[in-house]
Amino acid sequence: MNQSTTSLKTSLQDFSAMGQELTVGKYTLSQIEKLVTRTPFYAYDRQLIINNVCQLKTILPDEISLHYAIKANPHPSLVQLLADQVSGFDVASRKEMLLAIQAGMPVQNISFAGPGKSESDIESAITAGVILHVESQGEIEKVVRIAKQLNLKADIAIRVNPTFELKSSGMKMSGGAKPFGIDEEQIPEVLKRLSLTEINLRGFHIFTGSQNLNAEAIISAQQQTFCLAKQLLELTAQFTEEKIDYINIGGGFGVPYFKNEGKLDVSKIATNLQTLIKQYEDSLKGLELIIELGRYLVAEAGIYVCKVTDIKASRGTNYLVCDGGLHHHLANSGNFGQVIRKNYPVVIGNKLNGKATEQVNIVGPLCTPLDILADKVLLPKAALGDYIVVFQSGAYGASASPQDFLSQPELSEILL
Repeated sequence: MNQSTTSLKTSLQDFSAMGQELTVGKYTLSQIEKLVTRTPFYAYDRQLIINNVCQLKTILPDEISLHYAIKANPHPSLVQLLADQVSGFDVASRKEMLLAIQAGMPVQNISFAGPGKSESDIESAITAGVILHVESQGEIEKVVRIAKQLNLKADIAIRVNPTFELKSSGMKMSGGAKPFGIDEEQIPEVLKRLSLTEINLRGFHIFTGSQNLNAEAIISAQQQTFCLAKQLLELTAQFTEEKIDYINIGGGFGVPYFKNEGKLDVSKIATNLQTLIKQYEDSLKGLELIIELGRYLVAEAGIYVCKVTDIKASRGTNYLVCDGGLHHHLANSGNFGQVIRKNYPVVIGNKLNGKATEQVNIVGPLCTPLDILADKVLLPKAALGDYIVVFQSGAYGASASPQDFLSQPELSEILL
């Protein structure tokens, strides 16, 4: 494949082609377009997801349970697939909770996290029997009150905001003042006030950050997490004779999106986890240890595909105008947390063997200068109707984008 784009080695190595056309699940792009009737669309490769999960489970210690965070990609077919591949689901809304239940995941393996849960969220979670990851003293009191009203016991885990953070993380979610979790130093008072008449304390959730490609940073955070977990268990024993069931040590595993980014060395992390499990085996004996991942499991197995609808030149710059853009793939446009916009890997999906001869800007159909698919990329000469493919698009794509913005046509998603 001769196209010169960003990080193509990372993106294309697992995908196949038929002639010059990219395939997903043995279907070419033009065949997929016929299946879903139009572009733009997201296509997710079933086998790539299964392979990724299996490889990860092989590398991680046997004592680690792998959970999927549905917020990364809640496409129902994809969630249904992962229900048979992972040990549990993490959800961030009532809708995700119902999706997890309907996918067949046992309710005791579903955790409901996130600040600001509504009373109806909590009522639904208690009724269903999923585990609420509580994020404040006020939320605990709300759970107790609603459990009393329902005459049911609520299963909870306490999400802890530790004093440390996950360094080099794309999104830091711990250390300092955060809306997530209960500050580590407040935990003794929270445990002291905990009423076990209405609730079952199932565990602790220590989530420090996401999208991290630095194995050493993740190792450091996990070392501190295990130390904190031991302290939390000792504190819990002071206030109750009940035994908790698990420690969720979060995730943070990142995927490479941009030029010069390399894959995360998970083997180093796994080796360190095995050391930590041995080091803390007496303290953590009988506990389930959970790693919660979203993006890492699905991002590289998905592509976003749109079609060139116009080609124009403006004062020395060549533009490919497409029928898809930021309203479908906000993250790729750079408007989902990037400080300086960088390109995801992009190819012309029906000219994979073409020689890159033309520098172009690829834009969408929206009347805003923010609608950028790629900036100054070198590609084969494009024609109307060519497929523009954005790799690394299996996570935080369709559901993280303003699909109704400017009332454009609907987007399709398909798992193949």
